[in-house]
Amino acid sequence: MMISSDICVIGGGAVGKACALALARAGLDVVLVASAAPAAAELNADWDRRVYALNHVARRLLTSLKVWDAMDQDRIAPVDAMAIHGDGDAPAGQLGFDAYGARVDALAWIVEDRNLNHALDGALRFASGIRVVQGSAAALSCGADRATVTLDSGGRIDCSLVIGADGAHSWVRTQADIGMDYRSYAQSGVVANFMTTRPHHAVASQWFLGADGIVALLPLPGQRVSLVWSAPEPLAATLLREGTQALCERLAALPGQSLGSFEMLPPQQPRAFPLRLIRAESLVAHRVALAGDAAHVVHPLAGQGMNLGFADIDALLDALARRDLPSDCGDARTLARYARSRKEEVLLMQFATDGLQRLFAAELGPLKSLRNLGMTAVDRLPFLKRRLMAQAFGRTLSTSLGD
Repeated sequence: MMISSDICVIGGGAVGKACALALARAGLDVVLVASAAPAAAELNADWDRRVYALNHVARRLLTSLKVWDAMDQDRIAPVDAMAIHGDGDAPAGQLGFDAYGARVDALAWIVEDRNLNHALDGALRFASGIRVVQGSAAALSCGADRATVTLDSGGRIDCSLVIGADGAHSWVRTQADIGMDYRSYAQSGVVANFMTTRPHHAVASQWFLGADGIVALLPLPGQRVSLVWSAPEPLAATLLREGTQALCERLAALPGQSLGSFEMLPPQQPRAFPLRLIRAESLVAHRVALAGDAAHVVHPLAGQGMNLGFADIDALLDALARRDLPSDCGDARTLARYARSRKEEVLLMQFATDGLQRLFAAELGPLKSLRNLGMTAVDRLPFLKRRLMAQAFGRTLSTSLGD
């Protein structure tokens, strides 16, 4: 089997699916290589433990693809404000953001992974200009004018550009000989969902707990919240081992929390995933572009991993729209334009999340006092808060703030 197309997207996650849909909507012939065919399985009553805080850039892209409105809106919660708590006894630092001050309807939206992928799979089933090939890529060959992806089934895909959206352990990145910087944070992200006795009022709360890591409680519809606890590995193992009631009691004891008591939602077992920093040395190679976790993995303390991936798609669309030859999606100038457009935002987010993780992991007494004072000082500087919001929550918010 030989398939000829403009672009081959490798990766069956949310970024790969959205990338294929966006490129096809732009009039390109796309092949999506995924390990499993889109099934559009029905959502069940349980709340997915993996959630994303999608910003305005992500929402705009998904809306243009007719995916946002296809999601179950009753399972999406807006974030109207953020409350960030420093560590230490007294006084702990405080920092807050709110949609009213940013002049937008919401800072972000909390969306379950299952809800997002359900809508993406449905869109793929009816999309024109996309062929979904189930299987795995086995070889990649890039010539002067075309690239060839050989599948494990023996089939081949001939195209002018290969997009690697195949996650942190990217096969495409390896085949294109793109190096990477890798560092483990020696932490795990412990995730679970809870019912609370008091309402969250659409506020996302975060606690920097020094040696105990970083706790984030994100609003879900109703009196529900989703936990992401970036915990040192020994503590993460304890949280998984000691039982649901002990975890509920730990959350109820967080300083300044206003949600009352906690009850874990089904499935009543937290999960954990390793936290690491990955920097691809380049977002592009000859006839290859990387997107999403294949290009960059950041600490989840800012909840920006998926947003960076959707912003990659946005930048790819722009670069391809300005390509010199309509028939060639993978020429060097187009790929260089894409890489340049993403360099600043990705570097800033990597620097910010990595720097904050290092800063609040340090246990030196004077440093603890300084970082809490610094957090409170930022809270009193409107210009700096606006810049931080524009960076974290997307370019739409940047425009509304006048930055």
